[in-house]
Amino acid sequence: MKKHNFSAGPCILPQGVLKKASEALLNFNNDDLSLIEISHRSKSFVDVIEKARSLALELLGLENKGYKALFLQGGASLEFLMVAYNLLNKKAAYLNTGTWSDKAIKEAKEFGEMVEVGSSKDEGYTFIPKGYSIPEDADYFHCTSNNTVAGTQMKVFPKTNIPLVCDMSSDIFSRQLDFEKFDLIYAGAQKNMGPAGTTLVIIKEDILGKVERHIPSMLNYQTHINKDSMFNTPSVFAVYVSMLTLQWLKDLGGIEFIEKVNNKKAALLYNEIDRNSLFKGIVAKEDRSTMNATFVLTNKGLTETFDKMWTEAGINGIKGHRSVGGYRASMYNALPLYSVQALVDVMQEFERKVITE
Repeated sequence: MKKHNFSAGPCILPQGVLKKASEALLNFNNDDLSLIEISHRSKSFVDVIEKARSLALELLGLENKGYKALFLQGGASLEFLMVAYNLLNKKAAYLNTGTWSDKAIKEAKEFGEMVEVGSSKDEGYTFIPKGYSIPEDADYFHCTSNNTVAGTQMKVFPKTNIPLVCDMSSDIFSRQLDFEKFDLIYAGAQKNMGPAGTTLVIIKEDILGKVERHIPSMLNYQTHINKDSMFNTPSVFAVYVSMLTLQWLKDLGGIEFIEKVNNKKAALLYNEIDRNSLFKGIVAKEDRSTMNATFVLTNKGLTETFDKMWTEAGINGIKGHRSVGGYRASMYNALPLYSVQALVDVMQEFERKVITE
């Protein structure tokens, strides 16, 4: 029996997707060739990447609205650099809400003035800053929608007249948003969409071409738009599995459907964290992430007992990030509700065990 996989990334994927992907590794399209040994310029794979790009725009409601979908490499970490290379002419505004936004800020500083409009770094990123002001003369505003390490999530996005850039690596396709308000969205596939190796970038083409510097070809978004994500050999397998996952989501009913499921999973777990006296959430309740629930034991001396119980129950991947400690349950789209129930059952049994002893 497959374990209940709460891994923060690479993430759990739908069983049907894994089955189709494994079959494609042996025999893709009944051509008696593996997916990973055919030409990336063959019609078979070009159809795959075109479908993946089309599905991404369709699910986000951005078809025929001036956006392009790209599948690139280097993870979201390379996008920290590419965003600044392509958009930062003189000054950029950043909201610092977690480990990854902090890394993005570090890259932006190399290209121009960087205004940190708000930060929760000194408080361990346990909340999303509110009431900040965005300078209207900035070239763009950058934020991170969900923070996998601390377990916070932006529930509201600011209104601004400058381009809005968002790292959605860990919650893309998980909830309904007005995606048209964003000018550039990027997301490493391995958090909620596919395996590690490719990065989805959704970009409004008219925000490009405004910086004065020369941009190297590989780091230029326009290069990849002009070549339909085929300027260099794409990560064939990662793109294919991402396409299968996007099709799986569409067949389920799209983002509208999966958001309801994700809300049920999050409510189930957070209700138990708040009810059970042996556990405590570590971030502000109003900023709790639907994707990554973080919590700690109220008595660290019980760690060995709890760890033994959830391990024996077939639960995987709930150890907290090394910089935070405690526990983190990542509840991405493909995680079934019964897996969350299995964790809650262990937490309740743990409580009964401690009380009786």
